[in-house]
Amino acid sequence: MNDILTVENIGTNLHGTFIGMIISAGLMVKFILLILLIFSIVSWAIMLSKYVLFRNMEKESSAFLKYFWEKKQFGAIFDTAKRYNNSPFAKMFIAAYTELGSLKKTDEGDAQSDSGAMSFEMTGVDAIDRTLKKIVKQEIAKMEAAVPFLATTGNTTPFIGLFGTVWGIMDSFRHIGLKGSANLAVVAPGISEALIATAVGLFAAIPAVVAYNHYVTKINRMALEMENFSADFLNIVGRHFFKEQKKAKQL
Repeated sequence: MNDILTVENIGTNLHGTFIGMIISAGLMVKFILLILLIFSIVSWAIMLSKYVLFRNMEKESSAFLKYFWEKKQFGAIFDTAKRYNNSPFAKMFIAAYTELGSLKKTDEGDAQSDSGAMSFEMTGVDAIDRTLKKIVKQEIAKMEAAVPFLATTGNTTPFIGLFGTVWGIMDSFRHIGLKGSANLAVVAPGISEALIATAVGLFAAIPAVVAYNHYVTKINRMALEMENFSADFLNIVGRHFFKEQKKAKQL
């Protein structure tokens, strides 16, 4: 019968260890620890998924931008851009080039005049600018998805853990009152078990805060780079394509 394992036996054998203190903790503290564990698991899942997302995004964006500035032929770039599914710059170019093609078709029946050329140029730039801004917003929303949960984890889990600690200490003092003994051997185990909740809360919060700041910095940098690419693309289109269209209308 001595070989039969029970929760009490396990708790006794592991007394003083981290697992043993968790087993010996009260129901409320265990419930708090479960909540903190869920927060931690979800946070790590988000951190890993964002790591993969940004790694693929940065790798493909670097390759696409290098090709874009070297090739400078929109037709060839358009065919190549379809291969970079994870690059926001490739998506911006595809959307803008498609819009550019639509504008060219729309313009074929327009009157050939200076005012018509100028009107087409302004309308075309605005249309492409709106298209680029739409893609930028979509990509930023994609990058930001689930990232606020990391901030929530960093802000709330220390307090959830503290609540578990306070509850555990209250429970420990209640047991002390019932036993009528307040020596260190009675007080210390209950308080150490209660402090586990705070420790686990900090364990969940610290990586989440670090990851949140890291990814927010990456998102801001990527957003700035997309805005710069958008401005460069509009300048290229304005200098070359629309000027050619204006000359064609004047002939």
